[in-house]
Amino acid sequence: MQKITVLGGGSWATALVKILSNEADEIHWWVRNPETVTFIQQYQHNPNYLSDVTLDLNKVKPTSNIKDAIQSSSIILLAVPSAFLKTALESITEKDFIDKIVFSAIKGIVPEHNLIVGDFMQQYFKVPIYRMGVITGPCHAEEVALEKLSYLTIACPDISTTSTMANLLTCRYIRTIVSDDIFGTEYAAVLKNIMAIASGICHGLGYGDNFQAVLISNAIREIKRFVDAVHPIKRDINDSAYLGDLLVTSYSQFSRNRTFGSMIGKGYSVKSAHLEMNMIAEGYYAIACIHSINEKIAVDLPICNAVYNIIHEKKSAKEEMKLLSEKLT
Repeated sequence: MQKITVLGGGSWATALVKILSNEADEIHWWVRNPETVTFIQQYQHNPNYLSDVTLDLNKVKPTSNIKDAIQSSSIILLAVPSAFLKTALESITEKDFIDKIVFSAIKGIVPEHNLIVGDFMQQYFKVPIYRMGVITGPCHAEEVALEKLSYLTIACPDISTTSTMANLLTCRYIRTIVSDDIFGTEYAAVLKNIMAIASGICHGLGYGDNFQAVLISNAIREIKRFVDAVHPIKRDINDSAYLGDLLVTSYSQFSRNRTFGSMIGKGYSVKSAHLEMNMIAEGYYAIACIHSINEKIAVDLPICNAVYNIIHEKKSAKEEMKLLSEKLT
């Protein structure tokens, strides 16, 4: 039997559970709140996210016991927001991950440690790199809920593990692309959220499509400079895992990071934007981490620097974007 455990109760976790229900025999789904688990068991819906999605409870086994969920499968899929991953795993030890294959669908950095999820799992839970994988887009949970044709990139150093996960995720409305660039795809997924915040800020300030096109063409080059510095291998930055994911996150109406940035551009404070969205914009946490990492490797990141100055240094969005516009080519 193909068993898999999904950790996380948000929209992306819910979408992944829906996708996996097509091919997996059994999905053990950890959701933190016991009341949410009870609701799902009674009504076949997540009451908080993608509530229109009907879940197949013949396959989906919701639980609020994370240790039981991890022990129930050989494949663990992490879909908890990066800011809460450490807390979610506080009762788990490295012994719980022995012989497990761990995939991350988290598009963020663990903020307390400035580590991408793969590095965090290796350092703190001793998950070897050949048992780690990454799932990236371009793909929004909301379009998965509508069963619109979408693509996922599956990256893992081990070919057989990549194929296993790709087969589990492939269905009528999901196509999969395989890659061995586990570090590049994960860092690119982090950076594209920051670029989407920049795109949103520009939208909120009233910049038009012409400027946005220049911004995003510069953004993909900025992502390339960074991922080439942290993991220098041969890769095509125009592949869907990099450019495609950047485009959908920067332009889509479903993008939390673009929405967050747009609110900042319109004059919202960071706190008020988070309260009104009631969802996590991963780029907010990522920007401070990337800024800290880049202090050591010194890559030219003008867009990231502008977002950092606006979000964390409380500088004027209007002035920062004006300064940035003079650096774009």
